[in-house]
Amino acid sequence: MGTAGPAGEVMSREEADRALERLDAEHEAVESSLLALQDHAGRRLLEGARLTGTTAHRWARAETAITSLWNGFEAYSRTLERARELRARRRWPSRDDLAELTRLLRGTLTVSGGALAGSPGASLTQSPKLAEELTLSRLVERMNEWYAQALDVVAAADSVWSALPARIDLLAAELGRVRSLAHSVGVRPGEHPAADDLERTTTELAALREEVVADPLAFWTPTSGSGAPGGGRPDTTRYDNAARTLEDVRREIDAVLAVRQDAETRLMTLRDVLSRADRTLAEARAARGEVLAKIAAWDVPAVSGPPTALQEQLATAAEHRRYARWHRLSPLLESLEERAEEELERARAELSAVTAPLAVRAELRGRLDAYKAKVAQNGLAEDRVLIERYDAARRMLWSAPCDLRAAEEAVLRYQRAAQEALAQRQREARHTAGGAMNMGAE
Repeated sequence: MGTAGPAGEVMSREEADRALERLDAEHEAVESSLLALQDHAGRRLLEGARLTGTTAHRWARAETAITSLWNGFEAYSRTLERARELRARRRWPSRDDLAELTRLLRGTLTVSGGALAGSPGASLTQSPKLAEELTLSRLVERMNEWYAQALDVVAAADSVWSALPARIDLLAAELGRVRSLAHSVGVRPGEHPAADDLERTTTELAALREEVVADPLAFWTPTSGSGAPGGGRPDTTRYDNAARTLEDVRREIDAVLAVRQDAETRLMTLRDVLSRADRTLAEARAARGEVLAKIAAWDVPAVSGPPTALQEQLATAAEHRRYARWHRLSPLLESLEERAEEELERARAELSAVTAPLAVRAELRGRLDAYKAKVAQNGLAEDRVLIERYDAARRMLWSAPCDLRAAEEAVLRYQRAAQEALAQRQREARHTAGGAMNMGAE
C-alpha cells in the first residue's frame, strides 16, 4: 500500500468521528460476508472438485475475485487501523492529526494490480493494471462487486449440487428396482421397447450425474431480471425427462405384472367370448337355411365363417402364458379382448339380419290373430267378408315358402276390413242407443 494522496479540506473532529464510525460498520459487514463466503459449503466443494466447462471458467474468475477481495480487505483494514490508532492518541486531536486523518479516510490508496485482477466488467484478454488509486469508499464498492461475483458462482453451484445429484441417485436406485422387476417378467433389452428405454435411461442418468458434478453451472438458469447473487434455479430438464421415461416404463411393467396375475382368467374369458361368437354364427347359418326354406322372394344375407384367425391368436396367447412370455402376452391379450367382443357383436348382427324375415312373419301372425280376437269380441266372428280375408291371410302366413310381401298385403286387407266393420258396428250401436232414448222420452 502506498501513501495517501491529497484529501481536500481537512475534516473536523466530529466529521472524522462520524467517518470512522461509518467505516467501522462497513468493515464489520465486509468481514462478516468474507467469513460467510469462506465457510460456504459451495465454496469448499468448488475448491475440491475437478471442474470442467462453464463452471471451471467461472470459478477461475471467482477465485481471482476472492483473492482480490481478501487483498482489498487487508488494505482497507490496515488503513482503518492506522486511522483508529491516530484518533485514539488524543481526545482533542491537533490540526496535524486531523489532516492525517483526512488523508487516511478521504484520500486514495495505491492498491497493487494483483488486488484488481478479475474485477467485474474487465475484458478476459485485458491485462490487469499494475496499480490503481482507490478511496476507502470506492474500495468498499469494488469489494462488494468482487463478493457478488464470487457468491453468484458459489451459490449457483451449491444449489445445483444440492438439488440434482441426490435426486439422480434416488432415481437411479428406483431404476435398478424397475430393471430387476422387468427382468423377472421377461422384459429384456432387444426384446421389448421398455427394456431398451431402461438401458438408455441408465446411460443418461450416469452421464447426467457426471456432468452435474463436474460442471454444475451448465445446469443453472439465472432468474430473468434478477441482479441478486445466486438468483435462479437448477435446470432439471434432462432429469425430468429421465423420470418421465422411467415412470412410463414402470407403468408398462405393472401392466405386464397384472397380465401375469390374471392371464388365465382373461384367457378363459376370451375362449368363452369366441365360443359364443362361434355358436351364434352356427345358429345364424342354421337359421338361414330355415329362412330360405320358409320365406320366398326375400334377400337373405350370407353368414361368415368362424373366427379362425382369432382362435389361432388365442392359441398363441396360451403358448406365451405357458412359457412366461408376459411382455408379449400383454399386448396380445389387449388386442384379442377388443377383437373378440367385436366378433361377438358381428355374429349377433348377422343372426339378427338372417332371422329378420322370420321376425316379420311372426309380427304379421300376431297382428292377424289380435284383430281376429278383437272382431270376435265385437260379435263379428261370423262376418263372411272378414272370414274370407282372414283365411286368405292365414294361408299365406302359414304356408311354406311364405311370400312375405303378399302375406303382408293380405293382413293389411283383413285389418282394413276389420276396422271398417268395427266402425260400422259402433255407428249402429250409437244409433240404437239414440232411438231408445227418444222412445223413453215420449
